[in-house]
Amino acid sequence: MAMKTPVHPGAIVREDCLKPLGLSVTEGAKHLGVGRQALSALVNERAAVSIEMAYRLSKAFGSTPETWLGMQLAFDLAASRDLERTIKVERIGAE
Repeated sequence: MAMKTPVHPGAIVREDCLKPLGLSVTEGAKHLGVGRQALSALVNERAAVSIEMAYRLSKAFGSTPETWLGMQLAFDLAASRDLERTIKVERIGAE
């Protein structure tokens, strides 16, 4: 069974948090206490959710920082699967 590729957390912020509330990136950034460029980079999937941003998103939208960081981790791991296949390392202590 094929695994579904996780969605970038920025897409969740854009589609499930800002749009339903009718908030622009500028308005959302103001509510979150971050610069417009920082939120724009996130919602346009050019930046990852940082620990600080995870706290801000959880306070603003009623989730937990772990939820946001978990989404970011799932996205990053899925995006790096090709990299993982290219890394050749012998297990230490293997006989």
